Amino acid sequence: MQPLEVVGVSVRFGGNLALSDVSLTAEDGHVVGLIGPNGAGKTTLFNVITGLQASTTGRVLIDGTDVTKASPTNRARKGLARTFQRLELFTMLTVRENIGVAADIHRRWAHIKIDVDAQVDEIIDRVGLRSVADTRVTALPTGQGRLVELGRALACQPRVMLLDEPAAGQNDSETERFGRLLLDLAEEGMAVLLVEHDMKLVMEVCDRINVLNYGQVLAVGSPTEIQAHPAVREAYLGDVASA
Repeated sequence: MQPLEVVGVSVRFGGNLALSDVSLTAEDGHVVGLIGPNGAGKTTLFNVITGLQASTTGRVLIDGTDVTKASPTNRARKGLARTFQRLELFTMLTVRENIGVAADIHRRWAHIKIDVDAQVDEIIDRVGLRSVADTRVTALPTGQGRLVELGRALACQPRVMLLDEPAAGQNDSETERFGRLLLDLAEEGMAVLLVEHDMKLVMEVCDRINVLNYGQVLAVGSPTEIQAHPAVREAYLGDVASA
């Protein structure tokens, strides 16, 4: 099933065409990559999908329902969650409190009975933040801060997760653990759309990769196909593709 479909999305800022006729899908149980050079339009596309940026043309569908005109809140209630390229945390709160805020908000608008404290503890363990659970997030390194943001998104129990450079600031062991977590989430049925510059991570966890360049889809394929694609190698991967 395709819980997320982007169909022919274009975004124009004045005379600048930031996205041009971009289409992609994210399926249940799969990690889908979205890569490309800086300025290719990846974050703009995320903003369109989540309702933070209006598209000039095109549509966004969640579970087959057109949400192109829907608010970010309504899209979240349909099962969409995201993290940000620039960390967006509640800086006055601890790790536990950041995740707890999201869990409590989800409990209230979803009208479900859950033990919020138990849910938060489960998420903290899952993302590997037990040792800093009661630490204010401003005291954390960037890599752990990104895990807090992921944990907060997971507290909303999404069906579709959009991750914008989540491995930035992580060391090798953190990235390896993070990759395993993404595969676990997909195995449980979640659809994951991943923007990331760490090509080793992308090639290891993604079933399919979309490549953007100058706001257009340059290529779509498996990791093997993308690494061998001449235009992708020239525009973005370079020597990384043969590493």
